[in-house]
Amino acid sequence: MHTRFAYQSIRQRKEYRWPGDKQLAVYLALNVESYSLGEGLIEELLPAGPQPDVLNYSWCEYGNRVGVWRILDLLDELQLPVTLLVNSALYATAPDIISAFRERGDEIACHGRTNSERQGGLSREVEAALIAEATHTLTQQEGRHPGGWLSPWISETDATPDLLKAAGYRYMLDWCCDDQPLWCNTEAGPLLAVPYPQEINDSSTIIGRYVTAPDFAAMIIDQFDEMLEQSRTQPLVMGIALHSHISGQPFRLRHLRRALRHIADRSHGHWLTSAGAIAQHIEQVAPAR
Repeated sequence: MHTRFAYQSIRQRKEYRWPGDKQLAVYLALNVESYSLGEGLIEELLPAGPQPDVLNYSWCEYGNRVGVWRILDLLDELQLPVTLLVNSALYATAPDIISAFRERGDEIACHGRTNSERQGGLSREVEAALIAEATHTLTQQEGRHPGGWLSPWISETDATPDLLKAAGYRYMLDWCCDDQPLWCNTEAGPLLAVPYPQEINDSSTIIGRYVTAPDFAAMIIDQFDEMLEQSRTQPLVMGIALHSHISGQPFRLRHLRRALRHIADRSHGHWLTSAGAIAQHIEQVAPAR
């Protein structure tokens, strides 16, 4: 049992609409991550060997050097907005990436300090310091406090939502349990959880379950078509989670292009937006009680 939120079925929700009387809110979350060579956690294309793990580090680094720029070209081609989820360490290691998305006017949300670490298991004091450091970096670099947070590896402690609310965050993406945003209880007041995809996510699906690029593209299309139909009766949120070192690989990008074009070419009934804009709209039409 927990007290973060109470159970409420999808059939018992408040009625509201998205801007423009749209039925389905769709957002792309692009994870651009920093890893340390020779220490800490790393996403594995193949099982890790002794440190320094050059094979997996190089694969992840490809995302920052090449993959993210190919995805950026695709987003420009299809005129799609994105929520950029960045480790704060990227401001030191690859600042050009963040500048390019800032110039597009995209939302920049915080994805912790680095994906070489996770929050689970940290003491409250250490985790609070981690959140404060990452938040300070984004605030200083962007000139405003980041609205949203996704914990690296979606790893939390019992205190994470409390610490995020106290640190000034408006929404978090860690809780992936619904097709609508939900308000979570924290020590400092309610904090919104915006749906973030566990399965329409190239990391868990392609790397975790060995789904092929064509099948992942088909999953995106089927998810969109089905959710658009379901949203005729109530507002829903569809997220698509991408990682530059995975979907930025050319053979995967070819199929991702097909899936995103399918969404971009269908303007009726859905709102192409950002996670932050979804949170802001919910604050207005379905505020926490």
